[in-house]
Formats: sequence, structure tokens, C-alpha cells
Amino acid sequence: MNLKNIHNVYFVGIGGIGMSAIARYFAVNKKQVAGYDNTPSKNTNSLEDIGVAIHFESAVKNIPLPFLNKETTLVVYTPAIQKTHAELNYFFQNDFTVLKRAEVLGNITENTFCLAVAGTHGKTTTSAILGHIMQPNLATSFLGGIAENYHSNLILGEDKVTVVEADEFDRSFLQLSPDIACITSMDSDHLDIYENSAALDASFRAFAEKVSQTLIVAKGLPLEGLTYGIDVAADYNAYNLEIESGKYIFDVQTPSRKIENIVFHLPGKHNVMNALAALAMADVYGVPLHEIKESLASFKGVQRRFSYRIKTSNFVLIDDYAHHPTEIEAVQNSVREMYPNKKVLVIFQPHLFSRTRDFVEDFAKVLSKFDEIALLDIYPARELPIKGVDSSWLFGKITNTHKKLVEKNNLVKVIKNSAAEVVVMLGAGDIGVAVNEVTNELLKHQVNEV
Repeated sequence: MNLKNIHNVYFVGIGGIGMSAIARYFAVNKKQVAGYDNTPSKNTNSLEDIGVAIHFESAVKNIPLPFLNKETTLVVYTPAIQKTHAELNYFFQNDFTVLKRAEVLGNITENTFCLAVAGTHGKTTTSAILGHIMQPNLATSFLGGIAENYHSNLILGEDKVTVVEADEFDRSFLQLSPDIACITSMDSDHLDIYENSAALDASFRAFAEKVSQTLIVAKGLPLEGLTYGIDVAADYNAYNLEIESGKYIFDVQTPSRKIENIVFHLPGKHNVMNALAALAMADVYGVPLHEIKESLASFKGVQRRFSYRIKTSNFVLIDDYAHHPTEIEAVQNSVREMYPNKKVLVIFQPHLFSRTRDFVEDFAKVLSKFDEIALLDIYPARELPIKGVDSSWLFGKITNTHKKLVEKNNLVKVIKNSAAEVVVMLGAGDIGVAVNEVTNELLKHQVNEV
């Protein structure tokens, strides 16, 4: 596919975090862009602001006329869209050029120098940090989250170099041609796609084999490459970690140099690992270490990654995308590190029936570590229900007795009735929308109290 011959790009599922980044990329590169999504969101609103036509009812009649010309139109879809989708079926049945998001991203980046960040956890934050380091103008970065520094999931820069979040879902990252790559983690996940953890491991190995120059891996992963870690014998080692006024200060030993007193504002040692991975990739690429240090100090984070929605002396509300037991564990550790003497309430929305089924014991174990637990119904996303798999089943396995099943429309009441001074709202479903409503109501309540 020669993108230069494409004039119109139509997206089925345009509001997705990965889809919207590519849609924005085509729009700023003077392609005519339009698309469908299920519901309006911040992502669709921001695309509409730059002239992208979006509708929210699936019907062929809603597709703008220029996009019905199959000779000049590329159709991009996300695997999250069901195959019965009316518009998607129309494009397939009428022989349009129809590609998955991952294929298009692979095509955009294949003739660039590509820095790719893979891993079951940490890839969004790591790629956002790396994209920030590669500014100004060193690279164009396609992210799986909204970088706070840029209020976008696309960081525009040099078009000959790209930073890409390499997603293992649906084996998407095998469409990429990475020159420098990092693998942050290989925990079992997406077992609705991979038949078992061995198949997932094999996919990561296949990705590693695609790296043309340098592979960087978290210390302990069963892959050959430069290693990184905290207080371990690794090629990139972070040490002397201290917390001062809510930020980390630490030193790093690289294969050739030592860099001291790095300042990094994101909480949690897992985020220090993410920063270290980005540092290693940028160092291998050739960014001077003093510039990397400056960028790490000015990085503000990624939306829905330990994002403070309310932060006062007596109440804190944190929003996070964590939807896997390992990610929830990282959030729990970070909260305890930052607020060691405060009671913590977790509000969790499980994501996918299959993930809940596959990791129910791990979910129960990690959720039990919080002081109070409020559990929402499972967000189905792309799945149909699985018999016997629901939030009540998970709820029964949580050993902490300070727990309750809740509904989204009662969350403000749940929080007000809790003695917790710190509340964390976790999940990859529409809890990300609910947190906005909760924040507004709680802030309104605080104002009324004053």
C-alpha cells in the first residue's frame, strides 16, 4: 500500500486511543479523514475540532460521499469492532482496501527509524516518556494514552524517526519493523487471543527477532539484549532512589557513564523502571544524557496513569487504567509508598469476562490488600458473557471483609460514606468516563461545604 496514493482515510472505531492517534496523523498530513464510533468522547471531540467528520450511528448512509470511492479510500478498523458491523461489512463486500490499525501503523513506520516499546505493562508510559525525550522534533510518536505534556496521543516531530507503542493484543506488534525496541514485561494476558502463556511468550520472541539493531529488556526476562533494572547488575541500573517532596531522585549507571540526581515526578518504582527503559532507548539512539535528564524532570505523565483528579491535604482521588493484577499491585504499592498512614478505598471495574476468569484468584488477592473495596460489574468490551463469570464470583473470593458490590450511579455516595482519605478508581472500561462525573460531583460537594 502506497500511502501517497490514498486521499481519503475512513476509520471504523475512530475514537479508540490507538485509532485516534493515526486519524490525527493523517489529518495533519492533509488527508481527508472521517469515521464512525459508538459514542462521543474526548478523543472524538478533539478530532472533530481539527475538521474530522465523525458520526455515531452505524449505517452506510452516514458515510460521507467521498469515502465511498474505493479507488482513493483506505478503510482502517480496530479488532475491537465486531465483524457484524454494518459499515465494516459494506467495505469488505465492496472490495475496498480495508486494513487493521496495526497494519496501517506498520506501513506508516516501516520506512522510518522506529523505536518500539512493547510489554504487557508499562508500554504506554514508557513510550510517552520516550516521545517526550525525543522532542523537540526528533521523532513523531504514536502513543496509547494522552501525554499530559502535549494533551495528545500523537507527538508530531521528525517524520523519518518514529516512537511507537507496540501492542501485543491480536499480535499487532508483529506488523512493525523496529530498529531499537524495548520489552518491559511478559506477564500472561490477553488469553482470549493467545491460547496460553507459552503462545504469548512465543509472540514476544517473534517481536524480538524483528528488531534490526538493539533490543533492551527488563532484567530477568528470558530474552537476549541490553538489560535494565533497579539495584541489580544490569546494563542500565538505577540506584540511590530517594523520595523527596513527592518526587523521585536517583542515579543511573549506563554501560559507559554515570548520571546523577535524576528527578522524576511520577510515583511508584514501576514508573522509575519505565523512565529507565526510555532513558536506555534514547541513550542507544544517541540523545545526550544531559538532555535525557532534563526531559525526565519535565515529564508530567499520562492521563489515567496514576492521575490525580483531586489532591488536597485531607482527600485524594486517583484515576488509573490498571486492569490486570500486576498493574493493580503496582498502583497499590505506589499508594502505600506515597500515603503510608492513610486508609485507601479502591473502586475497580473488571475488564473482560475472559480476563476475569483467567486471573480471578490474582485479582482477589491484590484487591484484598486495599483497606476497602468497591467492585463494579464487569465491562464486557468486545466480549459476550461467560456463564458463571461475573463480579459476584470475584467478590466472593476477596478475603478482605470491607467490601461491597456497587453500581456506577452510586459511586459518589460510596465515597462519601467511606472513611478512606485516598480513593483510587481503576479499570480500562467506562470507569474512565465515570471518574469525570465523580470528580465534578465531589468538587461541587467540597465547594458547597466551604
